[in-house]
This record gives sequence, structure tokens and C-alpha cells, in this order.
Amino acid sequence: MRVHHFSLAVLATIALLSPCPGDVFAQDGPPCDPDNGGLTLPPGFCAHVVADSVGQARHLVVAPNGDIFVATRTSRDSAAAGGVLALRDTDGDGRADREERFGDTGGTGISLWGEHLYFAPNDAVLRYPYEPGSLQPASPPDTIVSGLPSERSHTAKTALIDDEGHLFVNIGAPSNTCQEEDRVEGSPGQDPCPQLENRGGIWRFDVQVTGQTQADGERYATGLRNTFALAIHPSGDLYGVQHGRDQLHQNWPALFTEEAGAHKPSEELVRIERGADFGWPYCYHDPEVGHLVLAPEYGGDGEEVGRCADKTEPVFTFPAHWAPNALLFYTGSGFPERYRGGAFIAFHGSWNRAPLPQDGYNVVFLPFADGRPTGSFELFADGFAGGEKSPRDAAHRPSGLAQGPDGSLYIADDKGGRIWRIYYVGESGTM
Repeated sequence: MRVHHFSLAVLATIALLSPCPGDVFAQDGPPCDPDNGGLTLPPGFCAHVVADSVGQARHLVVAPNGDIFVATRTSRDSAAAGGVLALRDTDGDGRADREERFGDTGGTGISLWGEHLYFAPNDAVLRYPYEPGSLQPASPPDTIVSGLPSERSHTAKTALIDDEGHLFVNIGAPSNTCQEEDRVEGSPGQDPCPQLENRGGIWRFDVQVTGQTQADGERYATGLRNTFALAIHPSGDLYGVQHGRDQLHQNWPALFTEEAGAHKPSEELVRIERGADFGWPYCYHDPEVGHLVLAPEYGGDGEEVGRCADKTEPVFTFPAHWAPNALLFYTGSGFPERYRGGAFIAFHGSWNRAPLPQDGYNVVFLPFADGRPTGSFELFADGFAGGEKSPRDAAHRPSGLAQGPDGSLYIADDKGGRIWRIYYVGESGTM
């Protein structure tokens, strides 16, 4: 447990002056918000809002000096332009009071690696020069990869870089299950699925080479419908959390009830090894039987395994339709030891769990031991949606995760444009 140097007199003053956990100071830093910025957190944690109404904030990264760089998506509902948002707190109150923007194309993926900041619009990966302490790049970006497919659905790209300079890019599939007529009842799947030629997987590029196209990269793994929640575990293993398919009931009502369609398929945490095939669109993970089964578009009846027997199974699963948008492995010392090496996952929230209530709209924690998930996941941060869990009416939808240099956790929201910072203050820091 982290030691906090608060005197008894200071703690008593905090208790008298503020409701739980207002004005509790986070790791000798600024006070957390009295309502934790609307979030519900485990005991010992508190949060404050770093920035608000900044646009559709997707993934984000925190520089060693505490500057925050946020990938923002171009909004369809307002005049807000996408690009990179740079934030700085100049007076130490925990709020970003200086803001800079650069780039005129919206996107999702963002990374700092070496002397550069990488940003991923829907069809490319760009590289900006980065000088510590600067919120604006000194020159226009180089293009690392361009011409990536971005038509129709699942266009978000990642910009994840490992220690060896490999750039991993998610290229999501443009459909639900590669049907001849997408999302049409009874329409069979295309076999083989032509979308797998250039989508539905993870591609790997050399991060130091400019001017690449998709053909210059390697299809590192396939059979992944949409997996832009990507992260590298401290062990060096690549992991992702996949957006599972939709509409089992709507497309195949004779095989699946409404309730079955709400509960299936699982959202899958996968360990991504080179050459792996995770089965989309031919397979999906059924939480009732605990393994991959053949999709009805390819002749499945809800039980048959068929060709899915030789596909790579997930290492852990989550409830259906929660929509995983970000994955982070915690490596800091600011949280209790049990969090070290474990996974935080930001779930954007469902739209298709009827007749059950919509769900997700949260951040969960999954413990790891010896480099692998262990036990069950637990709810870490909730309350993002406010009073209504639905895409239209939710106040906020978590979409990005980052770790600060002090071990705090940052969460970005692409609905209300809010960014939170979460600290651990210890049991003595709450009332």
C-alpha cells in the first residue's frame, strides 16, 4: 500500500470541511471532486475532472511531464473538428487550463514513442515530431501508412507500438457477419469471406518507415471483427478485446430468442500471437457453452462447433454487446499492488441488448497473474451514462484509457468530451 504523508490534524480538517470524498488530496496532488466527477469508484479511490466538453475524445496518452494528448474524432453532431488535443495544467489545480489543437482529420489511435507522437485517422497513421514540453509539433506530420480501408463500419484505427518498433493497427471488418446482404434476416454468409483479405484483423508495420501502404504491412492476426482495444502486457504479449457480432435473434429468430440475442455472443479478450485466426465471421463465442461455435450464417445451429474447432479461443470473456473501446495494463505504483499487471477495459456501452436493459458504459478491472488473466473481472468505475444507459441519452461513454507518470488513471469520453483522472488515496483518505 502506498504511504501518504498526511498528519492526523490534516485528515481531521479534511473530514470536517468536505463531504466524502471532497477535498481529499490525491497522492499529494490536487483535490478530487466531491462527487468524483459523477463516477462511482472502489473504496480508497477518488477522481477529478481534468477537462470537459473537449469533443469526441477517443484514445489518449500522457507524457512524462504530465501533458495529455487526446485523439479526437470529427463530430457528426456539431462543428467540432477532430485531430489531436493537447492539454496542460499550468497552476497545479488538476484542471487543464491550457489547450492546443493540431491536425484537421479526426481519429482514434494515439501513441508516444521515441521522439514522435503517432496519430491514427481512419485511413492512415501519421507521425508528428514531439519535443518534451511542447504542445504543438514543430512541423507537419510524416505519413507512416496511408490508404487504409475505412469504408462503412468499424473504421477506427489504433497506433500501438512495441519496444522493437512494430506498429500494430486494427483494421475492423465493415460488416456484422460478412453476409451477402448485411444485417438481413436469413441472408447467408459469404464463404470464404472476402472482407478478410484486407479487414477483420491486426496488421503490423515498421514504425520507422514512411510512405507505407497496407500491402507493405503484415496481416499479423485475422478473424477479429473489430479490436481497437489493444495493449501490450508487461510480459510483451499483445492483447485485444473484440467487439462481438450482433443480431443473432434478429437475423435468425427461429434459432435464437430475444433474450439469447441479448446475452450472446461474448465480448472476447484475446492474446494475439502472430498468425492466429480467431474465427470471425464463421464463429462466435457462446457464454453458455464456454467456447466458439459455428455462426448460423455458415450453417450453425447454436451448438455445432464445425470449422471453429481449430480457431483460437479467447483467454477471457465479458458480457455481450458492452463494446470494448480501450485496454490498458497497469504498470504504475500509485494503485495497490493487486492492480499491478492487471487489465483495465473501457466499455463504450450497448445499443442492442433489448429486451434486457442496455449495459456497459463502465470501466472494469481484470486481475492478471503470471502474465495471464485470473479470477473474475470487477467493476472499477461506473456512473458515466448518468440516468440513462443508451447511446443517445447517456451523458458520457468511456472510450480511452491512459496511465499518468504518477500512476494515476486517465479516462476519456467521446460523448460528453470529459476527461477524468483517478487516484488512490488509501482507506484513510475516504470518509
